[in-house]
Amino acid sequence: MKNIIGVRFKKLGKIYFFNPKNLRVRRGDKVIVETAQGDEYGEVVIPNRYIEDEKILAPLKKVIRIANYKDHKQYQECRKKEKEAFETCLKKIKEHKLDMTLTDVEYKFDNSKILFYFTADGRIDFRDLVKDLAAIYKTRIELRQIGVRDEVKRIGGNGVCGRELCCCTFLSDFETVSIKMAKEQNLSLNPSKISGNCGRLMCCLKYENDVYEEKAKRLPKVGAIVKTEDGIGEVDSVETLKEQLRVKFKDGEVNTYKKYDAKDVIVIKDVEEDNDKVDEINDPELEELEDRD
Repeated sequence: MKNIIGVRFKKLGKIYFFNPKNLRVRRGDKVIVETAQGDEYGEVVIPNRYIEDEKILAPLKKVIRIANYKDHKQYQECRKKEKEAFETCLKKIKEHKLDMTLTDVEYKFDNSKILFYFTADGRIDFRDLVKDLAAIYKTRIELRQIGVRDEVKRIGGNGVCGRELCCCTFLSDFETVSIKMAKEQNLSLNPSKISGNCGRLMCCLKYENDVYEEKAKRLPKVGAIVKTEDGIGEVDSVETLKEQLRVKFKDGEVNTYKKYDAKDVIVIKDVEEDNDKVDEINDPELEELEDRD
């Protein structure tokens, strides 16, 4: 068993484990830790706890100390410098006439590097820009191209539900979301209704997807022939979460419909479904919603 703590460097960023040595820390404490890129200032989100050795994939970096007044002041200075560097970089981007959008600047705690985050439609030749910035700040400069989902996470905002965006409140990682998920949940495939502020599919489509997939395995598909207490009919629609079916009965040219619990019908002939094919994906506007960054 090893004593570890969990540290986060950014709001909603990933949690990294560190070796606290003999230090006892509390949730919310600020600490200075050793990383592959130098000393960093972070916040403790998981206080001291013991975990099994086999769950640790690599040797843990050490916690150097609990942050002191000087560390807090230096951290605030870095945040102030970031705002100034942002304005400087914007001017340089205009001077070089680069087709890119600057979204954020990050100063490393030990001033060993400055990272500039940007979005762009394609590849950008920013070598001259890097040279100019390096000449101004006399330190290592790194430009990172990020996707639109990361951009919105940094900017923030509210979703169509009226609440603050999930990526700005609790999501630390972006999971893959597909049109197939929206289809399986019987949602409208209208792009304006299933896309988020980033222009990609809403992350919340993933939340209930496992439940829908698990229930769908037990339910007949639309078009299946089933036997009910009222006779044999065809499944017209499925309410997955309720596990209910609407069955269509034909009487000559007249169709009648009735709802049944899935457990109360017997499937005579189900419909084969190609899980890799979603007909609506042929719509270019829908294809653009899937994240390919």
